[in-house]
Amino acid sequence: MIETFRNIFKIPELRRKILITLGLLVVFRLGTYVPVPGVDFHALEDVFKQMQDAGGAVGGLFGMINLFVGGAMSRGTVFALGVMPYISASIIFQLLTTSIPSLERLAREGESGRKKIRQYERYLTVGLCLIQGFFFAITIEGMGRTPGGGISSVVAHPGMAFRLTAVIAMTAGTIFLMWLGEQISEYGIGNGISLIIMAGIIDRLPFAVTEVSQRFTWNIASGEADKIGPLGVGALLALFVGIVMGIIYITQGQRRIPIQYAKHVRGMRIYGGQRHYLPLRVNQAGVIPIIFASSLLIFVALMVSGLAKYVISLQLLNDLFRPGAFLYILFYVGLIMFFCFFWTTVTFPPDRMADNLKESGSFIPGIRPGRRTVNYLEKLIVRITLAGAAFLAAIAIIPPLMGRATGFGVMTTFFGGTGILIVVGVALDVVERIEAHLVMRHYEGLTRGGRIRGRR
Repeated sequence: MIETFRNIFKIPELRRKILITLGLLVVFRLGTYVPVPGVDFHALEDVFKQMQDAGGAVGGLFGMINLFVGGAMSRGTVFALGVMPYISASIIFQLLTTSIPSLERLAREGESGRKKIRQYERYLTVGLCLIQGFFFAITIEGMGRTPGGGISSVVAHPGMAFRLTAVIAMTAGTIFLMWLGEQISEYGIGNGISLIIMAGIIDRLPFAVTEVSQRFTWNIASGEADKIGPLGVGALLALFVGIVMGIIYITQGQRRIPIQYAKHVRGMRIYGGQRHYLPLRVNQAGVIPIIFASSLLIFVALMVSGLAKYVISLQLLNDLFRPGAFLYILFYVGLIMFFCFFWTTVTFPPDRMADNLKESGSFIPGIRPGRRTVNYLEKLIVRITLAGAAFLAAIAIIPPLMGRATGFGVMTTFFGGTGILIVVGVALDVVERIEAHLVMRHYEGLTRGGRIRGRR
């Protein structure tokens, strides 16, 4: 393993990509400590902690957002909105591309068409940032802490001037993060936006460990509801290891479809006839459904939370949509299932796969080329995607259910569910890319056999 890590830095291109990625992620982490002008971030952190301990709707919502932005929201920094507005814009355009013919034609024009769509996504991102930033600004204006009996406001000078400053600062922060992610994707290794989200989630690890240490007790008979004994810690670690193993198994799991190439006789020679496999991953969409579903729910919940201060009837909806509530979990599972099927259909359409097989002179044994191949692939993809989507949904709802049952918010959010799913999924993607560089240059990979093997 040590020799493998040495080999990584022997390849100039790979070494450069890794160093660029790490350097840009350090820039992101530094930016999460640059506060919005006029915000007392110490006071805001105290208020966030009080809200999360209270377990209210706003506290649960901000805790969820805070996980994805690496604590930037609880500190009131310029990166408080994170990359969620950009992801929301991407979701909207993915949906529009499949329903609006002009956008669909643009997407099929190749790289030039995709560049235009990405530009439209950036414009929409700015609009979403302005809306979300405004609601976040008016929300923290009314917050305050009570140190020693006195009330200290989070915002020194509330008003329109602060709101305008905060909106501009947070919009600029998200635009910078969007650019940062694009630079990582182009010059670094891995998907830039996913790596930024992963870096933010990993930042929460010390807080999860701290919560475990603060709640730990050897006296399991003390009867304190907020304490956890050795057996509880062991169960938590076992759950963590089990979830990680399950994520790796499902992420790398494949259904291999046998492919037969047609035989061609030329003179006295027979060409073709070889058998290969068409690998279909169980979790073809990766962590995209989780990120999309979380971003969409956060966007809606943030809007409802901001408007609930002015529209009394929205307060009930705000309570119903808090993380951990039944309605929140129901919509979360539904969105994950939807985006699993949607993303798989968009990226791996059965009709296009069948056409590619036909053009290459290959076929699935026992299945006639054409419509029957399309029908066969559709049924197979639906069954495989259903299994992957059910697994993702089950993993994603573990934190809210555990947090609701035990009251251990930060701990359960990191050690199980959405956070660890994104971290493991993105890490596997990076490892696969590094292995591709190593194997291409005849070095041994990070795993035995030179590559991460898919499971049948």
